[in-house]
Amino acid sequence: MTISDPIADMLTRIRNAVMARHDSVLMSSSKMRMAIAKILKEEGFIKDFELVKGKTAQKTLKIYLRYQERNQSMLTGLERISKPGLRIYVEKKEIPRVYGGLGIAIVSTPKGLMTGHKAWKQGVGGELICYVW
Repeated sequence: MTISDPIADMLTRIRNAVMARHDSVLMSSSKMRMAIAKILKEEGFIKDFELVKGKTAQKTLKIYLRYQERNQSMLTGLERISKPGLRIYVEKKEIPRVYGGLGIAIVSTPKGLMTGHKAWKQGVGGELICYVW
């Protein structure tokens, strides 16, 4: 089975794992997925992530989810913005604040994947990948 939008697939897998209260979630690995996982870890939405060697040549990305006390997830929402059928690009001054600064926007810039706040500080725009809160 081929996936037409691997980033949306990643976000859906994470969203489903959080709703089912799983400790971790597995998915196939790619550079983009690794970069998104790195940002989620830096921003404190997930505990950690690692590459796991499987039986196939394709490496698997394992993301460890983070929960607060009372078993409440650090991730309350993930939303894909730019899709393969409709790409959304923003300039520096158009980068949105997510939930009044409580969430993050992930932007693919010429300087790599970064949060909207970092992109704004560096004065670059790019493709608006997703919102996380």
